[in-house]
Amino acid sequence: MEADQERILLLSKAGFPVNRIVKVLELEKGVQPGQLPFIEKDVRNFVRTCKKTVQENDALLTEKRENDTLELLEACKNMAERDVDFVYDYTTDENEKVENIAWSFGDSIRAYTLFGDVVTFDTSYRSITYGLLLGVWFGMDNHGKAIFFGCVLLQDESTHSFAWALQTFVRFMRGRHPQTILTDIDLGLRDSIARELPNTKHVVCIWHILSKLSSWFSSLLGSQYEEFKAEFDMLCRLESVEDFEHQWNHFVARFGLVSDKHVALLFSYRAFWLFSYIRGYFLARMMTVEFSQSVDTFFKKILSEQTCLQVFFEQVCAAAFGNSTREGVQYVHIKTCMPIEEHARSILTPYAFRVLQHEIVLSTQYATTEMTNGSYLVRHYKKMDGEYLVIWIPEDEQIHCSCKEFEHSGILCRHSLRVLVVKNYFQLPEKYLLLRWRLENSLVTMEGPNPQSSSDECAQAFHSLAAALLTESMISKERFSYVHKELTGLLDHVRNMPETNEFVVNMPAHNASD
Repeated sequence: MEADQERILLLSKAGFPVNRIVKVLELEKGVQPGQLPFIEKDVRNFVRTCKKTVQENDALLTEKRENDTLELLEACKNMAERDVDFVYDYTTDENEKVENIAWSFGDSIRAYTLFGDVVTFDTSYRSITYGLLLGVWFGMDNHGKAIFFGCVLLQDESTHSFAWALQTFVRFMRGRHPQTILTDIDLGLRDSIARELPNTKHVVCIWHILSKLSSWFSSLLGSQYEEFKAEFDMLCRLESVEDFEHQWNHFVARFGLVSDKHVALLFSYRAFWLFSYIRGYFLARMMTVEFSQSVDTFFKKILSEQTCLQVFFEQVCAAAFGNSTREGVQYVHIKTCMPIEEHARSILTPYAFRVLQHEIVLSTQYATTEMTNGSYLVRHYKKMDGEYLVIWIPEDEQIHCSCKEFEHSGILCRHSLRVLVVKNYFQLPEKYLLLRWRLENSLVTMEGPNPQSSSDECAQAFHSLAAALLTESMISKERFSYVHKELTGLLDHVRNMPETNEFVVNMPAHNASD
């Protein structure tokens, strides 16, 4: 009987009248008219009762949502009174009921001035209780961590709602548009971004696409799915647009997916997610696994079972600034003893330096061939990957590589580094040590009342200063003698200062050979 009830409700929702529902059930069960264990009157009463229950439940839910939304609005008003830099905005429907609401914090706005070049607008989740669309804006700081920029709750996923969310976010951020915005696949969002952020590059994050592949294709392809996924991953990494489009057609044909709607969707969006299309867009390493995990950690903190929107608001506040004391940053040791590496360590954050250091180490495995126009062909000594063209313009110290890694991440690639070494560079030109990756650009003033809380960061600062001092003092005997004399006197002075327990720094072990 339970199965019959589910079928009756399904047909009723599809618009079937009661007499047609009875006929369908008779046909499905293969019985003569009037042989069902219930009659039309039973079906009519059942449908009426269910509709009444649903309507009552909908009314209760609507009332609860309206009350919760008003409490959320009140929480925003109270926060604005306590924090003059807190901002929020909302829209109302024709009945003056709160429809959409967005908010951001003063610290988020200040962080955006430093790291608002690339933002992620994550719309992966909905409110468990009311089905409201949750949108969260994130950035990445110079330590590779996700920064909360703002939050919005929307009634629907219409182009109009997304347009309001984007307009509001830009207004919160004092009119500054990001260079690049990363989102999920969504037609309404794509159209809104094109209209509201016309000069911003729009990228569909590959992690959103990969997360959908299983639900789209695993049951359809069965045992072929793993092979499909491996080949899809290979296609994603192709550097040539022509190679991708040629191989894509063979790929979908081989798996029998020529007419599949999801394959058509992916291909129609290819200019938004495929590496060969977007590798010249600045993404600040926001499509790395580490950043994706950082965002997931934030959502885990705010998506626990909430009883009301006000509690959700409090959870967002706690998660947004729960990491105000950054985790200890370990001192990064030199690996090549190249002056270019030592210089970069003194300027970049440990996170950015590790990325650059990896490229420096790999650059030693590349050979260069100078061309007649002053450019270079750079190739791995085992020819494991293709050759890259590096253009060097000495007049204003410009270097451009065909791999476009610097344009993509803001960190110089191994090919450009190899050419700079060939050109006898012992320090990277200033323009290739982006401010967004420098130690001096850290959010020190936003880390709470105790900025000395991380002893490892202090250790990093001392090591960086000492490294720079060593490099400068070794240039001449006169410099060395002066530095040695001043440091000896400084050390004696520090040893005679009174000790205090208010601030203790545990310096990491450091070998003289480093």
